[in-house]
Amino acid sequence: MDWSVVRRIWEKWAANNIGPSEKDLKAALLINYDPTGPSRLVSTIAEQEGIKADPIEISQFIGFVKRNKLQMETFFIGTNQYLVTSIHESWFCARSLNSSKHAGEGAIVMQTSAFLLVGLYDGSIGAASRAMMAVDQFAGQLGRRNY
Repeated sequence: MDWSVVRRIWEKWAANNIGPSEKDLKAALLINYDPTGPSRLVSTIAEQEGIKADPIEISQFIGFVKRNKLQMETFFIGTNQYLVTSIHESWFCARSLNSSKHAGEGAIVMQTSAFLLVGLYDGSIGAASRAMMAVDQFAGQLGRRNY
């Protein structure tokens, strides 16, 4: 895997999609993830923007994904606890159970062949649609390079 390519794609994508209220996402994480790899292969945070993720918290999130009991458990990212609301072939959506924001907060989690991409957004249905498009755009760019 060419990390310089992944980093370039991330930086361009993050600049256009992550940030204050006029952007589609408030934060995003790119996590190394290979579910077919050996158990000693540890998932790490490859990139992050708009959030300072805790590696232990991310380890617990990876455990949540690996257990694949998406509709029976919740997960934490930052101070928010999320409940999965929709599951698809390579991605799922979740809503925050303890959001302090009136319109709520959500997460889109998409798996590529080598990564988990987590996009966090503020808002409801319209914001979720825009967040999904942004996450899908990045995953598509990685997919073209088989990452």
